[in-house]
Amino acid sequence: MGQATLTIDLDAIGANWRALDRMSAQGTQTAGVVKADGYGLSAPKVARALAEAGARRFFVALAQEGAAIRLALGPGPQINVLSGHMDGDASLIRDLDLTPMINSIDQLTRHLDALPDHAFGVQLDTGMSRLGMSLAEWDAVREIVLTASPELLMSHLACADEPNHAMNAAQLALFHHMTDGTQVPRSLAATGGIILGQDYHFDLTRPGIGLYGGMPFDRATRVVSLSLPVIQTRVIDAGDVVGYGGSYQAAGPTKVATLLAGYADGLLRAMSNQAVLWHKDHPCPLIGRVSMDLITVDISSLEDEPTTLDLLNPWQNIDDLAAMANTIGYEILTSLGSRYRKLYLGAGST
Repeated sequence: MGQATLTIDLDAIGANWRALDRMSAQGTQTAGVVKADGYGLSAPKVARALAEAGARRFFVALAQEGAAIRLALGPGPQINVLSGHMDGDASLIRDLDLTPMINSIDQLTRHLDALPDHAFGVQLDTGMSRLGMSLAEWDAVREIVLTASPELLMSHLACADEPNHAMNAAQLALFHHMTDGTQVPRSLAATGGIILGQDYHFDLTRPGIGLYGGMPFDRATRVVSLSLPVIQTRVIDAGDVVGYGGSYQAAGPTKVATLLAGYADGLLRAMSNQAVLWHKDHPCPLIGRVSMDLITVDISSLEDEPTTLDLLNPWQNIDDLAAMANTIGYEILTSLGSRYRKLYLGAGST
């Protein structure tokens, strides 16, 4: 087939959720983060797999993403919207029973004016300076918020993937200062926060990248595999160049495979002359630049001529690939393109 195949193991996502749920403190609820279309893997399918595993609360970035999850899961599960109550979102929030995480005094006013009896939560800024109410803002509206009975108070750790970073303890202390005594359920930990330990778990944890097989959850079950078809092979001579800009020059006779995938499919240009592809358990280096639709690979060491080569497999995961491109596994995963044939395995694959 002249199309790359991205294989997604939904049972592995469920297994990762159960593992992170077991790591969360006793009595702590474990949610599932399914924003960005389930990190690029289909939010409805991922949400159904997580619900099958036991998840009852989900986090999305936008109200529109929440609509897709509600359609997939039906009534019952709670869907929290991290961007809060944006202008124009009231009907979606009301009709689909979404729970906005209020990020500012303006959003608080908008929500209480438009949907005074509708559930909401509040996001607090404990040092990341990204989303949420600052300490001064929170002090100004705390009593108003608590009188309106929010369902959740949350914040987000900036450096949870670095266990010894001083910001972790500082944010934890500020979160306690802002929320102790409120009698409202609290959440601070995503995947990295779960791994930091139970002091960070509070009433709800929110694993994201760990569900999909990424760091810092180093015990995660692999979720994705990616196999790329070979279009053509050729043998080039010493001194011949490969690809745009002639960035690779052969030192001797070299057998080159041209594969059908490129930066339009999420293979970052930073992988040029860096990445490794695999034939079974045998590594083959990517040579030359990644172009829009094509990459070229040195297969001189192979005894047979492959019809496909793997970019993600048991020997190379999203974080391995990210290291080669000087980025993070999140970017690798969410960049995987729409042209792949997606093959789903496990619960909810139909």
